[in-house]
Amino acid sequence: MSTATVSPVFLVDAYSDPVYLKIKGRASYLNCEPLNKFFSKIIEKPKVNIVVDFAECSGMDSTFLGLLAGVSLEIKKKNQDGSICLYSVKGRNRELMANLGLDQIITVDSDEYKPTANENLEKKFEKFESEQSASIRTILQAHQHLISADSSNLNRFQDVVSFLKKQINQDL
Repeated sequence: MSTATVSPVFLVDAYSDPVYLKIKGRASYLNCEPLNKFFSKIIEKPKVNIVVDFAECSGMDSTFLGLLAGVSLEIKKKNQDGSICLYSVKGRNRELMANLGLDQIITVDSDEYKPTANENLEKKFEKFESEQSASIRTILQAHQHLISADSSNLNRFQDVVSFLKKQINQDL
């Protein structure tokens, strides 16, 4: 079965150093709310190193990329010793990161944190399987993070940001 047909799953070892996240399937606004909450908690630590393994990631959208940008920006702001590193980013996923300037604020494909080849590794992971879509506020924040990461993203996402702000204001 290809990773494109598998229900997306995020596997996390929150107690390792670095914190290890493995993406299986497509990472998008449709399934990233639990991951957003996890990132919000984990970056509160005084020092946090995060490795995200993309070996089985079949694709991602701008909301997920914005979550990664937000984590990187927060780590830089709060945890001068912390880091986020993306491992095994290939093909279209790598192109998307480069096009949005994320490779300027996040270490991409560093061998420094190469995951071990331990077959039992997945047994110690917490699973985030979710059909919980990101909230409008989370999607808005993610796109604002992309703009903060690289000002040239303003042209790409200004309409999305404007639309989402109007949606939030209508809900008030």
